[in-house]
Amino acid sequence: MTTTLDEETIAFAGVVGQRQLLRDGALTAVELVEHCLRRIARLDPRLHAFRTVFDDSARDEARAADEARAAGDDRPLLGVPIAVKDSMAVEGHSGTLGTGSPEPAAHQDSEVVRRLRAAGAIIIGTTRLPELALWPFTESATFGTTRNPWDLDRTPGGSSGGSAAAVAAGLVAAATGSDGGGSIRIPAACCGLVGLKPTRDLVSLAPHREHWHGLSVAGVLTRSVADTATLLNVLQDDPLTVSDPGRLRIAWSFKPPTPAPVAPEVKAALRRVVGRLHDLGHDLVQADPDYAGIQESFVVHYTTGAADDLEGLVDPTATEPRTRAVAAIGRRLRGRPFARAMRLREAATRRLGTAPGGADLLLTPTLATLPSRVESLTGVRTLALAGRRVPFTPAWNVTGQPALSIPAGLSADGLPLAVQLVGPAGSESLLLSVAAQLEDWTDRRPGLR
Repeated sequence: MTTTLDEETIAFAGVVGQRQLLRDGALTAVELVEHCLRRIARLDPRLHAFRTVFDDSARDEARAADEARAAGDDRPLLGVPIAVKDSMAVEGHSGTLGTGSPEPAAHQDSEVVRRLRAAGAIIIGTTRLPELALWPFTESATFGTTRNPWDLDRTPGGSSGGSAAAVAAGLVAAATGSDGGGSIRIPAACCGLVGLKPTRDLVSLAPHREHWHGLSVAGVLTRSVADTATLLNVLQDDPLTVSDPGRLRIAWSFKPPTPAPVAPEVKAALRRVVGRLHDLGHDLVQADPDYAGIQESFVVHYTTGAADDLEGLVDPTATEPRTRAVAAIGRRLRGRPFARAMRLREAATRRLGTAPGGADLLLTPTLATLPSRVESLTGVRTLALAGRRVPFTPAWNVTGQPALSIPAGLSADGLPLAVQLVGPAGSESLLLSVAAQLEDWTDRRPGLR
């Protein structure tokens, strides 16, 4: 090693921090990759965050990054290792969507991966997800149970749970995710991370035109606002900025779109954030959104999307009964129910495109509960019960507007708490700017060693 930096400092430096270490010559890309690989080898047997680790190709890419930097290359992610959710195509890799289906290797990278590579990132491996990205936890019959580095008996959330666990444990500085009903924001909330669901169509899903009929978007999980902004500025062409947001009117609400109890510690965390925003000079008003039609529209899009994904597998039978049950519901909802769901979506998008109470932004909990215990939902009852834990996230997939989960302290048991900020379409910079005013979590780390 050419540096005396300790492992924890490197592991939790984040994208911006690791990039600066590389630029300053305090660390080489080869050293950084070896650091990540050692940490993965030591901690991932307990976490099960990674499905595959690209040891050899990551080392080759690191050597190439060091040579490029020596030649004057200064791309924004040059030499920084990034993990990719296993639902995103990586050339030469067989992504299975969390199932046991023998899917062929991808002929080319997805657009997200292509852009990361073009910016100089090193793709170090792929992360686990539940079958077809369906659940707010990361467990599958084929790949087992992924665990939360804050408490190994708790879930890291889902469906981007492998990505969240990897980032929270400092195995990588950032990882990609996708969000069709909360699958970036839920794991971010469970693992004390920043998780932004961008505006629909902001980040390309190519080679796919869309996913789950417009519910799904691509994004990232990181430890900081700056890291999220850095990566999203690589993944799309509309520059995001973090600056003084000025004085805003912010609505806040505990009301979920569907009946669900909200844990007292979750409510207390939101109230603390309300107080902090007030102290920052913003105007806060309690006002509940009108969620009419949201749940019906979401369920139809979600289940018909699952049916499409199942039918696209090489072997649809190599899946769990609960996966096939969701897809069976979706097949029955094609046609007239789907057309009605689209009309409901259009109405909700018009109605919810502006926050209630004439506000600029809306603040809600991200989760209704603390991170749940692993393997606490099994079988076909999962669909009926999972939504009660995460009622606050799916609405914004229906409307397509951006929503950001940020940490909001720790529970009495030391588990991450989170809140969600929602803005109008295209307001990613505003959401990140408000989050930056609240950011006090970047030095907070799980105790996993």
